[in-house]
Amino acid sequence: MQRPSPPARPPRDLRLDIVRGWMQLSIFISHVAGSVFAWGIHATWGLSDSSEQFVMLSGLTLGSVFTLKAARGGFAAGRADMLRRTLRLYTTHLTVFAMFAALVIAASMRLLPGEVSRLGWDWLVQMPALAVPAAATLLYQPDQMGILPVFVWCMLALPGFLWLADRIGAWALLPSALLHGAVQLGWVRTPGLGGTGVQFDPLAWQLLYLIGAYVGRHALLTGEGLPRRRWLVAAAALVALVGLWARLVEHGFIPGPELAVSAFMHKETLAPARLAHALALAYLVAALVPREAPWMARPVGGALAAIGRHSLQVFCVGLFLAWGVTAAMRLRPAAAGWLDLLLVPAGALALAAFAQLRERWRARGAPVRAAG
Repeated sequence: MQRPSPPARPPRDLRLDIVRGWMQLSIFISHVAGSVFAWGIHATWGLSDSSEQFVMLSGLTLGSVFTLKAARGGFAAGRADMLRRTLRLYTTHLTVFAMFAALVIAASMRLLPGEVSRLGWDWLVQMPALAVPAAATLLYQPDQMGILPVFVWCMLALPGFLWLADRIGAWALLPSALLHGAVQLGWVRTPGLGGTGVQFDPLAWQLLYLIGAYVGRHALLTGEGLPRRRWLVAAAALVALVGLWARLVEHGFIPGPELAVSAFMHKETLAPARLAHALALAYLVAALVPREAPWMARPVGGALAAIGRHSLQVFCVGLFLAWGVTAAMRLRPAAAGWLDLLLVPAGALALAAFAQLRERWRARGAPVRAAG
């Protein structure tokens, strides 16, 4: 019996690159404490933020990549490729962890006393013999060290999930949904080490990642994206509007009941409201934004796309730039306002320039790996 031919590699969707680029700039801005530019990112106006889209888009991309690799070379080949990618990301996280630790400790000694404690690095300074191996487990997460570990855990789960999806279809998401529900009920929880909590509990966030992976797999195998249905667009828009309304009430811009918004927005466990809002925004972009538009080829669209194609590297560089901007504003509080107006755009331009530099390296044949 002749085996079906493997699916063709789909053309690159420029929308994904541009959305990733915008997400990276939003994450950079959100990491600058007290920046006025935070009013311009969607996290301020809804129940979810760029982290959710970052996770879901990674799942979508790698779900498609794994499915293609497995179709061409077998499940073992796809699994081996995913393990290599996971190890590379794990190494990246530990490298960023070590470099950020050195930066924070040096700053605490010379410029910003107390910075070690403020950002949760006390355990590393006081008990390095325990903290270093704990960091290797991904369960010791000082400030801003929590997002990459959730990708590592989800990537490890991806081959098994897609193996199950090949056999039972969308029902493969049921165990993932049940596990997410158990986290919401407080039945299970990923523990943190060294006095820190796990910033993105993988037992909860895996659901969003695997939803993205299933959509990526489905799109590759069928050649079809998400269906555009009026009722789905209306439902997604309603969820987005509810998030906007809750934020407007929270910010005091309009009157409204005391919703205790934070009670149902727990980011570390991906509360249901955050999950629904993230899925709604993703669907609206997929349904309403065309795959190609003239503005995408213009300088701003091109810069965002370049950032998106190198989102992992840009994210890592952005962590250090955001800390530097925040430190400058803390060191010169009287000038914090104009420093914010100057340094945040400069940081965004620096990230765009970094992405363009990597584009040129790739065009010249240098061994540059785009995030994906």
